[in-house]
Amino acid sequence: MSFSRLVLLLMLSALALSGCLSPQVSQSQVSLPVSISADGQEYTVEVSTGSTVQQALNSAGLSAGSLDKVEPPLYTPISAGLTVKVTRGREEFETQQNVIPYERQLVRNESLPQGETLMIQPGKNGTQETTYRRYYEDDALVNTSISRVAILEAALPEIIMVGVRSPFAPLPIPGKLVYLASGSAWMMQGSTSNRTPVVSNNDPATPLDGRILKISPNGKWLLFTRKSAQPADKEINTLWVVSLTDPLAKPINLRTPNIVHFADWDPKTSMTVLYSTVEPRTAAPGWQANNDLFRMRFGDKGALGVREKILEPNTGGIYGWWGTNFIWSPDGSQLAFSRPDGIGLVNFKDKALLPLAEIVPLQTRSDWALIPPLGWGADGRTLFFVTHAPPPGLVNLEESPNFDLSALSLDSTARAPIIQQSGMFAYPSASFANPAQPEKAYYLSYLQALIPQQSDTCGYQLVLIDRDGSNHKVVFPQPGSPGLEPQTPVWSPAAPTFVEGDFVAVVYLGNLWLIDAASGTATQVTDDGLIQKIDWK
Repeated sequence: MSFSRLVLLLMLSALALSGCLSPQVSQSQVSLPVSISADGQEYTVEVSTGSTVQQALNSAGLSAGSLDKVEPPLYTPISAGLTVKVTRGREEFETQQNVIPYERQLVRNESLPQGETLMIQPGKNGTQETTYRRYYEDDALVNTSISRVAILEAALPEIIMVGVRSPFAPLPIPGKLVYLASGSAWMMQGSTSNRTPVVSNNDPATPLDGRILKISPNGKWLLFTRKSAQPADKEINTLWVVSLTDPLAKPINLRTPNIVHFADWDPKTSMTVLYSTVEPRTAAPGWQANNDLFRMRFGDKGALGVREKILEPNTGGIYGWWGTNFIWSPDGSQLAFSRPDGIGLVNFKDKALLPLAEIVPLQTRSDWALIPPLGWGADGRTLFFVTHAPPPGLVNLEESPNFDLSALSLDSTARAPIIQQSGMFAYPSASFANPAQPEKAYYLSYLQALIPQQSDTCGYQLVLIDRDGSNHKVVFPQPGSPGLEPQTPVWSPAAPTFVEGDFVAVVYLGNLWLIDAASGTATQVTDDGLIQKIDWK
């Protein structure tokens, strides 16, 4: 047999054998029935082995949304006898507005007789918007939840000041003593028990801010600042006056915004004020000082006069961005200035500053600067001020923690420290000169730092001395007690008849205290802890 015939025979045999075998079906050709329950109907589809639930739904022309539930999950492989259930989910949102009831707050105040009340702030309900989410499965509500809560208008609490009986015996006082408490101004006259409201804080958005609180030299008017209703980076506060003789008088807006360091009465001209302004800023400390000075007259009916510019806006020297302060001499003939790098006088004729003494400015490395506290002697010929003393070791001059209380004579321009290590917030303040005493004798009060090397953060004691620094006497508070906050002690306009010497007033732990300068006896006048600032004339 030839080779070619052998090959042909083998091929014919293979074909015969293959014809005897049963036909083979690939796995992909096997289909499986699947039952699907969805939308209230039953579907039956066939899919090939290895398919998933997702493919079965696709074959039935069905889809599953993000809120729908599919059992078993979409990624599950199909098996024989599998039943798929599709539960349709949906959500609805409903928004409702609800009232937020206001709260009632009671504030104790000794300025009112016991049992009397004064509405400080009327209550106002707020509005809250609540969004509810309702979830349904096959149109049946499953659960309800709160999706969002937004306060459309906050509730304002009703604040009522309640008079309480003072636990302290009333003291007769000369002149008028005005004080700021809880954003309102009050006045004592004749007696510490005789207290009347001057400016009530009826608008919570614009309380008195305490930057300025000055009684006019004749005792008829009060100059004050109140917080602006505008955002602080647009307007910080506004300047106002109100009569102290007419209990029905309404405050007069002087249309003068952004007063931070200085505003006071012109001692020589009635119904005239001087002030210095700043520009609001978003960055700390919240302003850029203009270091300017203006004078303006007003009428008792609210008419405003022409504003006279005394000092043009200027840089204010080193760290002048913080600002400049001013203070009148006792007779009102001279206006002294203090700024971070020195002190001097205002030359009204030339409308310029006359520097008298340079001071090494304090480098705080922060968003504040130190305006050296400044005060006049009762004779009007001496300036008392805080100076930056030499530093210990190799410390930079501007970083020295040492501060002295110094005096400068306007007659000889001699300058000398009278108290060493007083602290940076000494705030010298002289009593009124006693005409019955020779050479216009007077007391000088100042604040002594409890820890002089940390005078920026520690408390202070009230100290009385003679004008030359002698007869040093710590009078308040008692040793071991918390110290005073930085402030200018305020002297009585005249010596009360029932004490040995003049009264000096301070605010301690939010309460008014009067100290007899001769005996050192301290008398607490209030007990509600609300007082922030005082003036006395």
